[in-house]
Order: sequence, then C-alpha cells, then structure tokens
Amino acid sequence: MGAALVQGVLRAGRNPHGITIVEVSEVRRRELIQMFPGVVVVDAVPACSDVIVAVKPAHVAEACAAAAAAGATRVMSIAAGVRLASLQMSSGPGVRVIRAMPNTPAVVGMAATAIAVSTDCADSDRAWARELMECVGMVIELDESMLDAFTGLMGSGPAYVFYLAESLHAAAMAEGFDTETSASLVAQLLSGSAALLQREPKHARQLRERVTSPNGTTAAGVAELDAHRVREALAAAVQSATARSKELGDA
Repeated sequence: MGAALVQGVLRAGRNPHGITIVEVSEVRRRELIQMFPGVVVVDAVPACSDVIVAVKPAHVAEACAAAAAAGATRVMSIAAGVRLASLQMSSGPGVRVIRAMPNTPAVVGMAATAIAVSTDCADSDRAWARELMECVGMVIELDESMLDAFTGLMGSGPAYVFYLAESLHAAAMAEGFDTETSASLVAQLLSGSAALLQREPKHARQLRERVTSPNGTTAAGVAELDAHRVREALAAAVQSATARSKELGDA
C-alpha cells in the first residue's frame, strides 16, 4: 500500500526529490530505487516534519517513535486496526496524528479512503491528509468510531466483489464459455455496471429494476439470488468483517 501511495503522489505531479522512503530491507530498497527514480530511499528515518507510516500493525509503535525522534510533528498511519490513541502514545506529545484506511484499488488510483484525526489536528492537517490520499482515489472523513464499519464494507469489500467475479466466471464456464472468454466477459460486466453506478450512485435499486423485466430472464436469475438469501449473506459478511476489525483494534 505504501508503494501504491508513492505511485499516486508521483502521478499527481509531486517532485520525487521531495519524497523519502524509509525501508530497512536492503533488497527492497534496491527495488524501490528502480521503481521510483529520483525518490530518496534510505534505511533510517531522516530529519522530517511530516511522516506517513505504512508498516504492519506490529511495527507501527516503533515507526511512530522513530518519526517523532527525527522531528516529525504530523504522522499519518495507514496501518489497519491501530487506534488514534495508540498512535498518539507512540508518537508522544506535540505530534498530530491521523488514521487513514485506504483499500486495495489504490493500486490503480481508485481507492476509497477514510481518514480520522486526533483532537489537536487543525483544518490544515485534514487538508494535508485528504490531498495525499486523494492521489489514490476518493476520501471521506469519519469519526474514528466508524472506521471498523468502513473496514468491514470498503477494506474487505474488494474481496466480496472478486468473490462475485470468481463465482460468475465459474458459472460462465459451466454454460460452455472458455476460460479466457468468461474472464473477459465477467470483467467487462463488472466494470460496465460499476460505471453506470458511478453515474447514479444513489440508484442501485432503480438500475437493477431497469434490467429486470417482469417474468423475464433477469427476474428468474434475481429470484434465485433471493431464494439463496444472497442479500442477507452480504450483510452478514460486512457485519462479520466489522466485528473482526473491532477485535483486532482492541487486541
């Protein structure tokens, strides 16, 4: 995710010489130097003011402490499940902290990201975080209490969509399409439908009803989805993922 954010920032026109990546692995440092010409890649946190922490949750406290020791006064973490209180404790007094929760479509610049800020953050801090995360997609600000639900819906959501694609792919093959054709058809189905939904984001039900003629083929298919309680299964998936996010954050 950190690499996806760097790619987005560079696509947005930021000067690569103004970006420093800290990476402890020598092998990965060499890879990053090749990936991002002009970006400074080092093995320890240099003097800094603004830091994005993009490490595994178990290493967040160490990274925040190192950033604060190097002079950081603003830290944004994209690590899942690490609360603002923990970020603040690790960073120490005088450091404004922000949580950002992007999802994996950040890789193609189409993420949905939620941000939550500590109480001492100013509008300028919100603007800084929003501007950076908008380099990889849309951004909304939420109260931290809503981030677990955001994770259950949007963080895990791409997996639900890929699960649907996987299932449709298998169904297409069962009807006689070859692997390559079925994969292409399903990808086009999802991207085309998503484009319609982007145009009318509040009208998913109406979009479905426009396709569903009474007693037609779509009605027969939707009746099967209802009979197998797919709507309830999706709601349960979001609820379960949300609950697990809360458990991980409280651990």
